[in-house]
Amino acid sequence: MGETYTEITLKNAIDVGSVKRKLMKKADVQQLTVRIMADTGSSDLVINEKMRKQLGLRIKYTDEITLADNRKVLCHYTEAVDVHWKDREMSCMAAVMPNDGEPLLGLIPMEGLDVTVNPKRQEVVGAHGDKPVKKAVSARRR
Repeated sequence: MGETYTEITLKNAIDVGSVKRKLMKKADVQQLTVRIMADTGSSDLVINEKMRKQLGLRIKYTDEITLADNRKVLCHYTEAVDVHWKDREMSCMAAVMPNDGEPLLGLIPMEGLDVTVNPKRQEVVGAHGDKPVKKAVSARRR
């Protein structure tokens, strides 16, 4: 199976909230559209430092992550970013890789967007067809 890419738009979620509160204009929202690899081996949305700066995202915290080669490294996580794919959207924090590393769309944002990878066609598709399905699961069991 080869690599699968898709196009997404990332928006600074604080800017989006400021527009809703009429504190800034929609045209001033920091955003960018990128070609991104859908990586089912990654859990997070991963962006690079250049993208973080373009989006105006602040670092929220630093945590240890495990890379594909099993190395453990410290990684910054940003405040919320809105992820848009076609007519779907979700919000999450992004892990930031230094320099100009390749961005990755991991399982958490893929689940939030209700998308999956079709390995035969090597494309990102709606997990439940054209209409996203939102699920809520209670952590409390009886």
